[in-house]
Amino acid sequence: MGANVNMQHDVTNIDTATKTVSVKNLVTGEEFQDTYDKLVLTIGSWPIIPPIDGIQSKNVLLCKNYNQAKEIIARKDDKKKIVVVGGGYIGIELVEAFANDGKEVTLVDGLDRILNKYLDSEFTDILEDDLRAHGVKVQLNEMVKGFKDNEAGDITTVVTTGGEYEAEMVILCVGFRPNTDLVKGQVDMMKNGAIIVNDYMQTSLPDVYAAGDSCAVNYNPNDGHAYIPLATNAVRMGLLVGKNINGPKMKYRGTQSTSGLYLNGFTIGSTGVNDASAEAFGLETRSVVLEDFYRPEFMPSNEKVLMKLVYEVGTNRIVGGQLMSKYDITQSANTLSLAIQNKMTIEDLALVDFFFQPHFDRPWNYLNLLAQKALEQEAELAAK
Repeated sequence: MGANVNMQHDVTNIDTATKTVSVKNLVTGEEFQDTYDKLVLTIGSWPIIPPIDGIQSKNVLLCKNYNQAKEIIARKDDKKKIVVVGGGYIGIELVEAFANDGKEVTLVDGLDRILNKYLDSEFTDILEDDLRAHGVKVQLNEMVKGFKDNEAGDITTVVTTGGEYEAEMVILCVGFRPNTDLVKGQVDMMKNGAIIVNDYMQTSLPDVYAAGDSCAVNYNPNDGHAYIPLATNAVRMGLLVGKNINGPKMKYRGTQSTSGLYLNGFTIGSTGVNDASAEAFGLETRSVVLEDFYRPEFMPSNEKVLMKLVYEVGTNRIVGGQLMSKYDITQSANTLSLAIQNKMTIEDLALVDFFFQPHFDRPWNYLNLLAQKALEQEAELAAK
């Protein structure tokens, strides 16, 4: 492709007024400047590191990139007690892996539910109980106050607002922040430092483009900006940067923050807002919950699907959905994502065409039934 790639080089300064970039060669120490016609910022994010006493302990590790993951893998084998701080996707998957590896695992989170950004309590209650059944100590509503090493330095006590937990290894995964200090004050940003881009991935400076975890996304449920650092968003935005610099131009379609998870036999899918996040995004919503089989009950084997649909009051526009089952229902999260992106209503989803074959489905797909339950709810409210 003709690209000039400089690995092990650190960009120390960006001056958008003069279109210059200051660079340091990390191998030789050489420093130099380069210029640009178009600048692409894909500077990512970095784990949030709270200013907590003892956080510099050698036993407290981060989990964000490949090298950090390699270090965790290399150090885990001779460890028996592990504490994971943070109940998001990374924290939960670490907890599952460590527990299945026979470790004594404690999960600590300052919020009252795990996975609260993605799932409501109907789902997280089940998953929390399942973690406990797999031997995990789940300590919620506890803020970490500090880390204390013993004299030998091989044991760290995690001190929280609710207790103390000994560990030989602590993994800190409490979220990410945009790594955008290089251009602070030069391009428009959200309060948290996420770079704001338009539909063509341009920042407030037309010759400066941005993509990935350093950026805000266009969030379709509320047609606003949001910080959602997901790999799926990054790869789409990166593709669009290339297309919109070289042409032909292509418009960004936004995101629903669709995600999936496999946890101890459960397949989980989520898209858009949930009850807990809808208000924060300025949406007035209602929701329905339904549990039903994914295929006809006369089939020799079957699984139930727990599902929830969130829709906007007044318009009935679908703005969120959650699904969980022992059967793989994750592609249904993609279906709901498409419904949100295309501004479909519960009326649309109630009658949308899905195929029927008893091995896979019922004459009414479970998403049809979920939307029909939402319509029943609206009819009951209108009759009062």
